[in-house]
Amino acid sequence: MGARVTVVMVVFDGLALTRACLDSLRATAEPFRLAVVDNGSTDGTAELFERFAYPFPLAFERRPAGGSVIAALNRAWRLADTEVLCFLHNDTEAVEPRWLARLLAGLDAPGAGLAGLYGAKRLRRDGRAVGRTIVHSLAEGPTVRAPWEEVAFVDSVCMCLPRSLLEDVGGFDEGYGFYHGHDRDLSLAVRERRRRCLVVHAPFVHRGGGTRARDFAREPARERDDLRLRDAALARFAAKWRHRLPCDVRSPGARVREWVKARLG
Repeated sequence: MGARVTVVMVVFDGLALTRACLDSLRATAEPFRLAVVDNGSTDGTAELFERFAYPFPLAFERRPAGGSVIAALNRAWRLADTEVLCFLHNDTEAVEPRWLARLLAGLDAPGAGLAGLYGAKRLRRDGRAVGRTIVHSLAEGPTVRAPWEEVAFVDSVCMCLPRSLLEDVGGFDEGYGFYHGHDRDLSLAVRERRRRCLVVHAPFVHRGGGTRARDFAREPARERDDLRLRDAALARFAAKWRHRLPCDVRSPGARVREWVKARLG
């Protein structure tokens, strides 16, 4: 049976995380291909893919170090030729075999255009997510109601959409720079085309937050640079999408109930 979907990754070092991610994908029930761009790793990550020992078909490309992650993502999805693309961070692990099938089922829902595992139902006028509206499928306690809920944006930890739709929006907007902002941008581009964004109930593990915290503890200057890049990307996003912000997918009744609940603590 041919694969309908390609799992797409951009990697840079983090060999142990990447191995754990690939090991977790072995049990995936849905057939898939894998497309990977290595963005200049020096820790053996590139060699892992050059001597690939996993059962999924692989398309792999190695790029020089220091390049934009967003540009690498655009290169990576163009290595794929399947109907659907599923962008996945290499610091995630699937915890049950039907995770990918559940994402595809979400995409098959009426009007759906983008499905993922983490997102928020409301974005403020400045582009920031409202924390109490975040829903996710993190394995330690998913907050999204099964099988899925509509959101204003889907986080880049996992983004699954038809290839034809990504081609229609022109791929990821590389004007955001090195990394931040592309997931919010893609989400609103999907909504601009009258398609829904969904967070799907498909529990997963995300190892990234702790790793970044440790790195930043050792390199405070790196944290300051990252925050500066985030702020610049957010400002660009808010300016580009001011005609769609603020964005809230909740019904008026749900907004009132959640506001009252927040006020009462």
